[in-house]
Amino acid sequence: MEHMIVGLGNPSARYEQTLHNIGRMVVERYASGLGVEDWVRDGVTRALRAVASSAAGDPVSLVLPDDFMNRSGYSVAQVLKDGAAIARLVVVHDDIDLPMGSVKVQYDRGAGGHNGVRSIERSIGSHAFTRVRVGVLPVTRDGVVHKPRGGAAVERYILRELSEREQERVERVVAYAAEALVLLIEQGAEEAMRTYNGEMLQGVTVDEVV
Repeated sequence: MEHMIVGLGNPSARYEQTLHNIGRMVVERYASGLGVEDWVRDGVTRALRAVASSAAGDPVSLVLPDDFMNRSGYSVAQVLKDGAAIARLVVVHDDIDLPMGSVKVQYDRGAGGHNGVRSIERSIGSHAFTRVRVGVLPVTRDGVVHKPRGGAAVERYILRELSEREQERVERVVAYAAEALVLLIEQGAEEAMRTYNGEMLQGVTVDEVV
């Protein structure tokens, strides 16, 4: 049974190391673990694409939309073969409503304000797919969660360039989320939910809120 895994982000080097691209980073890390070395730029679907096999030998289609976040749905709709494939669609994305270090797997839920997920829902006419939500909300060492207030503040936070220290934290989060993705594909969504939902990766707190 083939899974289609989509990593959401924005194209170009300008956004490569930003929190809004963490979904894309996770899928790239997952792909690397499967031995994927080359991505093919598909002009028809406006996406970077690769194919691989899971540890169980099942085919996996990997998609990185090569367009801005709020247009991600076009690529997904072009790649999906039929309506039945929606049930095997996995979308990985950043989530400003979850604290950094948390990963939440959900199925058949609404976009929750995420523009990339909303674009996909509109393009395929359904939200009956699996989402891997990767938390990016800053948490200080004393455990206080700080969410930027207002749309403009959120945008500045998720699109700003990360410092070297922040990149190190994000690398740990990416590796953690990629492990969750492996479990999801190999053992199913329910097992991934039991293992990761409600858990936290330690040591990725921030010293101060930007």
